[in-house]
Amino acid sequence: MARCGSARCDRVIDTALALLAWLVALLVVGMVGWIVADLLRQGLPRLSWAFLVELPGDAGRSGGIRPILISTLLILGVCLAGSVPIGLATAVFLAEFQRGHRGFGPLVRYSLDTLAGVPSIVFGLFGNAFFSITLGLGFSILSGGLTLACMVLPLLIRSMETALRAVPAEHRLATAALGLPQHVSLLHIVLPAAAPGLAVGLVLGIGRALAETAALLFTSGYVDRLPDSLLDSGRALSVHIFDLAMNVPGGASQASATALVLVALVLLINAFTGWAARRWLGSLHSTTF
Repeated sequence: MARCGSARCDRVIDTALALLAWLVALLVVGMVGWIVADLLRQGLPRLSWAFLVELPGDAGRSGGIRPILISTLLILGVCLAGSVPIGLATAVFLAEFQRGHRGFGPLVRYSLDTLAGVPSIVFGLFGNAFFSITLGLGFSILSGGLTLACMVLPLLIRSMETALRAVPAEHRLATAALGLPQHVSLLHIVLPAAAPGLAVGLVLGIGRALAETAALLFTSGYVDRLPDSLLDSGRALSVHIFDLAMNVPGGASQASATALVLVALVLLINAFTGWAARRWLGSLHSTTF
């Protein structure tokens, strides 16, 4: 039997792999389009400005989602305020000071990988036991946001570490050859070069936080009124969708409209994060040492 080692055989294999890649990509796009089309079909008739600014009524079957939307943004703000500084600092530590396979770094990475596989409901039980009961925060936006911060930290740290490690070592060596201190190299060379990857990690963390339901059921609560402070209970959009779809007869259309708002919110945050990363990168490039 003749061996398949000719250039023609290689081209056939390359073409087949390319077609397979296109097929998988089209399948993913088709699934997303199917989900969005179904949400538009059911929820678009209910979507309006009044839906965004009115209070919910009749267990969510009527009215709007203003308190739910505000609670969601507050929970997300607490989550990012707690996770981004810690996540970026840990990623810098792992990528810049613990690059090898010895020392404290491997233990941290193993712990992060283990935490990334923990079910979200376990984080919810932890948040309820620690933040709500032990710290006395109760069912509150603060408890929910801090629980989400703990949950997204593994994903955030590992993705940011990967982005920092992707920066070529020559960049660091060049600044060291010029006699510049390490913090200058980090702020003006490494972080700007890793900005796109850092933005991707942030977007992934935001997406997981916004989509979370189980952890918030045990921490931020079910209350659908406007919160007066971060210590008040608040219902997130994901919890509201779950409640309307599973517990409220006749709430499917309202759930679909709320899901459309959640998808739009994720897209807006993704676009803003990308714009902010490009803006930050441009401002740092225009700065001289």
